[in-house]
Amino acid sequence: MDMPVGPGTKLTTPEAGRTLAKDLIDLGERLGIRVECAMTFGGSPVGRTIGPALEVKEALTVLENKGGPNSLKEKSLSLAGILLEMGGVAGRGEGYSAAEDILTSGKALEKLKQIIEIQGGDPAIKSEDIVTGENCEDILAPAGGYVVAFFNKRLVELARIAGAPADKKAGVTIHKKMGERVKKGEPLISICSSSDWELESAVKDAKRQMPIVVEGMLLERYPRMTEL
Repeated sequence: MDMPVGPGTKLTTPEAGRTLAKDLIDLGERLGIRVECAMTFGGSPVGRTIGPALEVKEALTVLENKGGPNSLKEKSLSLAGILLEMGGVAGRGEGYSAAEDILTSGKALEKLKQIIEIQGGDPAIKSEDIVTGENCEDILAPAGGYVVAFFNKRLVELARIAGAPADKKAGVTIHKKMGERVKKGEPLISICSSSDWELESAVKDAKRQMPIVVEGMLLERYPRMTEL
């Protein structure tokens, strides 16, 4: 069981996660089902995209071994590794490496293609074939510094205002996450939509209440100029 923990999630603290994990494991035992739980960081999206087409494009990029967010790779490999260990495919503590081999060898991508074909889709589709909204705009950092606050729910709201998930091409691309350095004028996020008026509405809302807060690290200098 993947249990995202952190600000903006149903499990805001590790303690709450541990309590739920115990309950789920106990329930599994009563039902004769082996259950293991993994607390993962849920304070920001796993990758750097929100929205159907954007997320699919990002996931395919990882499966194609063409890069992609390290956070998405790490979480996916960790959870897959646990399953491989539970299934007896890998030894205790060896699941992550086994999952990584499956990814880098291309076996994971081939399995996805089989799933797509069985469901009536195009198994030959590639990440570059995924079309996203043609109307896009960047939300720029008003100042230089570091990302000191990251409001995950606001980013989801903005994706919805832009039209997602009904508009499969709409969504948000995240350029900066917590703790990352930002220069003034750099894009914090990009919002895309198939509709120009929905994009305009999302951009206006983003600027009204920024989903990402940037501040400098220098708060005050002593002695102050007036004291010299």
